Amino acid sequence: MAIQLKSREQIEKMRVAGRVVRQVLETVREHCKPGVTTLELDELAPPIIEKAGGKGLFKNYPGPTPFPSNLCISVNEQVVHGIGGSRVIEDGDIVSVDCGVSVDGWCGDSATTIMVGKVASDTRRLCEVTQHVLQIAIDNIRPGRRWSQIARLMQNYAESQGMGVVRDYVGHGIGDTMHQDPKIPNFVSPELLRHDITLREGLVMAVEPMCNLGTRDVRTLADQWTVVTNDGKPSAHYEHTLAVTQTGCEILTDGN
Repeated sequence: MAIQLKSREQIEKMRVAGRVVRQVLETVREHCKPGVTTLELDELAPPIIEKAGGKGLFKNYPGPTPFPSNLCISVNEQVVHGIGGSRVIEDGDIVSVDCGVSVDGWCGDSATTIMVGKVASDTRRLCEVTQHVLQIAIDNIRPGRRWSQIARLMQNYAESQGMGVVRDYVGHGIGDTMHQDPKIPNFVSPELLRHDITLREGLVMAVEPMCNLGTRDVRTLADQWTVVTNDGKPSAHYEHTLAVTQTGCEILTDGN
């Protein structure tokens, strides 16, 4: 793995990108109401990003076909990589929104799940648990720790609450490109134990737990992007760009 450590100056540039990401996510949250389509939400992003002198990182991202949306907007059973379109948001939905932005050549990446109106209690709990899984990572990151120690805490908590921890998608290093080494899983696997990561000051990573109310298993729809749960139950997704510091970590995508 070619892990790039970032200088304080580079981290501060990533924080600038992170502020734009946060502004996009909060604007989408304000407009995410029953009757709005996911395309209308998607179209909120470009003016904010362009005004800040930034560049959206998702539109035309290479894959089986170029990704067609500015944001990943995933509703209910959609786990990640949902495409903005004609789907209408309804009362009780949960809407996961993922945004990546580059400003002055440095990237920020964050996701949140928005609860719309009167959300079922078990789905609300899914969101709360998944958000706490991310908080566990934030609270436990510090130099010298192995990532497997933190991933185990994240996985154990989610599974103790009855949630399925998605295995097919993991977090990643981030810097002057969106996806860098190392891979940052939210669970412990033989691969992670073989290639464990010792955290060091200057490592910047996008940590993004995805938890399902039912099975952890997922599949990709015919559009070749949208990932859904195998059992049709809801999924939640939270993500922050985090920089390892001397004593812990800093959140670069909280808008501060």
